[in-house]
Amino acid sequence: MSEITLDVRHLPKAQAYLELESHLASVLEGIEDDIAVMATVSCLLHHGFGHLWTGFYRVVEPGRLLRVGPYQGTLGCLEIAFGRGVCGTAASEGRTVVVPDVEAFPGHIACDGRSRSEIVVPVFGADGTLHAVLDVDSERLATFDDEDRQALERIVARFLAVRAPAAA
Repeated sequence: MSEITLDVRHLPKAQAYLELESHLASVLEGIEDDIAVMATVSCLLHHGFGHLWTGFYRVVEPGRLLRVGPYQGTLGCLEIAFGRGVCGTAASEGRTVVVPDVEAFPGHIACDGRSRSEIVVPVFGADGTLHAVLDVDSERLATFDDEDRQALERIVARFLAVRAPAAA
């Protein structure tokens, strides 16, 4: 089963996330390496939904700096300061940020000019500290909604929050 990369674009969103979560549970069973988990989550979300960019920015200086981690898509920004852009805002505020139109988001960082909408989900460790953010970009406006927020928060909580942080 681990060799299968699901394409869930034809399914209703709720069902697509359930299928993907089940697949992730199977593929990641027994895996406790943060980088392997991030890479696998990025891959399956990216290809499953056909997003423009899907990946993680890891906290390398708490409260100050995020650095790109495993991702799928074009070259991403290598570092993002807390409070800067959508990723930095989600990191500094410790909350998921859903942006229907990136052009309307003050201080948006355009790593890929084709990005039109974005969702960024904070990833907290079992100790409550921020370890990373999951960043997903789409070429279409208003791609992400509360259903995506809830599902992506479940995914990162289930597969990353209980693990110890990887070395930066």
